[in-house]
Amino acid sequence: MTPAPTAQARSPLGFPLFRALWLATIVSNIGTWMHDVGAGWLMTSLSPSPLMVAMVQAATTLPMFLLALPAGALADIVDRRRLLIAAQILGLIAAAILAALTWLGLTSPYVLLAATFVLGTAAALSAPVFQAIVPELVDKPALPDAVALNSLGVNIARAIGPALGGVIVAFAGTPAVFALNALSVFAVLAVLIGWKRQPAAGALPPEHFIGALKAGVRYARHAPALRLVLIRAVGFFLFGSALWAMLPLVARRELGLDAAGYGALLGCMGAGAVIGALLLRRLRGRVATNVLSIGATVLFAGAALGLAASHNPYVAGGVMVVAGLAWIGMLTSLNVAAQMAAPGWVKARALAVYLLVFQGAMTGGSLLWGALAARTDVATALMVAAAGQMLALILAVFWRLPAGEGADLSPSGHWAEPETSGAPHGDRPVMIEIEYRVASDRVGEFVDALRRFKTVRHRDGAIRWDVWEDAAEPGRVIESFVVESWLEHQRQHARVTNADRVEQDLLNAFHQGEERPVVRHLLRPI
Repeated sequence: MTPAPTAQARSPLGFPLFRALWLATIVSNIGTWMHDVGAGWLMTSLSPSPLMVAMVQAATTLPMFLLALPAGALADIVDRRRLLIAAQILGLIAAAILAALTWLGLTSPYVLLAATFVLGTAAALSAPVFQAIVPELVDKPALPDAVALNSLGVNIARAIGPALGGVIVAFAGTPAVFALNALSVFAVLAVLIGWKRQPAAGALPPEHFIGALKAGVRYARHAPALRLVLIRAVGFFLFGSALWAMLPLVARRELGLDAAGYGALLGCMGAGAVIGALLLRRLRGRVATNVLSIGATVLFAGAALGLAASHNPYVAGGVMVVAGLAWIGMLTSLNVAAQMAAPGWVKARALAVYLLVFQGAMTGGSLLWGALAARTDVATALMVAAAGQMLALILAVFWRLPAGEGADLSPSGHWAEPETSGAPHGDRPVMIEIEYRVASDRVGEFVDALRRFKTVRHRDGAIRWDVWEDAAEPGRVIESFVVESWLEHQRQHARVTNADRVEQDLLNAFHQGEERPVVRHLLRPI
């Protein structure tokens, strides 16, 4: 574990390992943004089709859609440090090969897309792990600021990388940009190799890969706090992707800019994001998170409209500053909510599902707006996307992002160990029955509360759940749920949280008598 700093050092940067990794990822992300500028600009030279240009963005985000959940499952069952190192090495190799092929003049549109896809694969393997290790690097009070700082770091890189990449493309060509991207990976590798991470010791064996995948999907289905984040993410990123996908075409066709000018536009967006991140820390304690997300959405939709109408590079630069400010506001709000929605045992998988939805919306949106621009024009695609984003604001009424630190999802360990005759076979399905004694006039109220609690049972491993009342003895209510194996039920014991304990105390308040509710464990016969 990382030693805690002094009480005065409440900033995440007061934690040495977080600070070192934060700085290293800025360097690496500068390389990534330089690559994005080079790839987008090179594609406008290799193919004039708006769809092909938009496919560069799709090739970047599609691996996240395909691989984020498997990467999250791996991150929850293998050593996270080693997984990160392997992903960085993959990205280093892909960037080096692309640089060599481009220098030799062998890069075609499809070679560029393939190399970008492999780089996106490395990012997809890294992203959920980088997010999941944040609670290991800082304490809980510093977590929201750590998430915001990570977003700030990405946008510092966005402010520097595109402009620097554009200048390098203009003076040294795209091979130089791709080569520098490969070199930038060494910063993160150096920190990861030096990190002496102590894996958390557990009494239970690690989950199998397929089981871990199923558990991650099950958690996302049955965790209302995470579902809320996913719904809001789709509503924003599906339409927000239009600005990213159309920007190279706006720069080249509408504004007549070269690679350096295109990089400067992205740099303006990064500068706006840096300003937004600095403002967020002041606003977070004064303005509700949901209100911030609404304001960010309105600003980003306005930026898309402004870009559609821009014919002056300086006006477009101002528009991109506003877009960056709005982007960081929404991204940080969603990232913090996603972090707070998952306990440690499933955090990487929950964040992977969030990234999957994020990048899936970006990928699908990029293709959608590219196809629309090919049939109409770039300005029309941007205006339709902006209108859709404003309509999607209705989601903020029904799915409000939470404020504060959220529920306490740390393990409570309050479930008593089950009484068994010998050691049950680990692969046999288990039915758990809990017998409550409830006043007959309160059974309806109790069953309603119990049905609300069934999402917790499903979330933590139950594959079937039901509730029954004894016909011969009114008020004797049986809750039952089935788990795939005894080992999986043991994991349920480890997964129950302090927030669950509060809800269970409310259920137990309905129970009559001095004894606690009776719990039985039934095994399927061999």
